[in-house]
Amino acid sequence: MTDILNDALGHFAPLDLAAFLMLVIAWSGVTLLIEHAPRRLPSTSNLMAQYRRKWMVQFVARDPRIFDSQIIGQLRQGTSFFASATLIAIGGTLALLGEVERLIGLADDLLTGTAPVIVWEVKILVIVAFLANAFLKFVWANRLFGYCAVMMAAVPNDPADPAAQPRAQKAAEINITAARGFNRGLRALYFALAAAAWLFGAVALLLAVAVTLMVLLRREFASHSRAVLMRPEGDGKDTRT
Repeated sequence: MTDILNDALGHFAPLDLAAFLMLVIAWSGVTLLIEHAPRRLPSTSNLMAQYRRKWMVQFVARDPRIFDSQIIGQLRQGTSFFASATLIAIGGTLALLGEVERLIGLADDLLTGTAPVIVWEVKILVIVAFLANAFLKFVWANRLFGYCAVMMAAVPNDPADPAAQPRAQKAAEINITAARGFNRGLRALYFALAAAAWLFGAVALLLAVAVTLMVLLRREFASHSRAVLMRPEGDGKDTRT
């Protein structure tokens, strides 16, 4: 097994290995930064987590609770859609493994130099790994949203019931955990697209990773939606553009 691994790595240039390492570091690093952002600079995901807790506070006193059940249903539909779409993408990417020779022929028309088959297989498997991670995150998020729905159903209709607020708070934390899994799945899809750029070479992968990082960081720390979430309560400014 070690000999096979060493033989496979021997076909990759140092720049390829550096680009792959950058891909993995960027993927794990941006996740840590977004989920554990400093309090003075919260990410959009952190801000939305607070609103999920506020949602459950309002949910306790809302009557009827049809609106809340519709929201949970839509969240589950979203995770189901992405899980199904990711599964299809996994199947399509795995199908490429049986068409590597044709892929190499296409690459010969676009790129200089010819890489061995194992190099293309490794690159495709990296894409599959990110897609598989995204699929598992979406499936788990879907299940957690289901757990949240059950816990919300267990919240007493009487807001004065001593069990109402504690159960609502538990539902909020499960909801936040589900959203975290969903967001991780989305980030895995972003980096799967970045990994696809590796088919065009190490430089293309490095550029794709840089662009992906910029997109994610902007949406989490410098987007218009984050600015709206950060606006003090009671600010009457018009948010329309």
